[in-house]
Amino acid sequence: MKIRDAVFGERSLTKVAGLFMNRSGAETAAAEVKQTAGLDDTQVSLVGPSDGNIAGSPEFGGKLEPEQSGIWHTLMRAHVFLGSLGAIAGLLLYLGFLAAGSNAVMSTPGMSLAVFVGFGATFGLLAGGLITARPDHILVITSVRRAIRKGRWAVVIHPITHAQIKRAVRALHRRSYRVVRSF
Repeated sequence: MKIRDAVFGERSLTKVAGLFMNRSGAETAAAEVKQTAGLDDTQVSLVGPSDGNIAGSPEFGGKLEPEQSGIWHTLMRAHVFLGSLGAIAGLLLYLGFLAAGSNAVMSTPGMSLAVFVGFGATFGLLAGGLITARPDHILVITSVRRAIRKGRWAVVIHPITHAQIKRAVRALHRRSYRVVRSF
């Protein structure tokens, strides 16, 4: 099992968006990128002014984050996996200090164990929260929201493979006035 599969519940971890001045340009680019990048209809969304006029619009959210159940799986997996990994790292660090004969650890071994494992788990859980929050997606979502508020259009791509990412970015660069992507 890959670490990616242990942490993420989503198929597509990267978002790519091309911004367009009008609907026809966005539709043309969406059709082209589907063909050149080998994407299916569920991986390509056309987002326009009517999708984001209301705060928290389900149309907007569904097009930018189509894998809602996958996000919940990511939340659970990331916290369990990274929290456990952090606890194990804390235990290994504790054992290293114990083996080195550290006076602080040797004088209070039970308390030291609890502190090392507790802090390790805490840092692992914080990392799980950071991964779940996906701060890299904020740039894409914010850019698309700004564009549609100005009456512009966006094509949002949810590629699965690195090859799809490269081909989608290349196709969008040829047609859009701006391309943004997450990691």
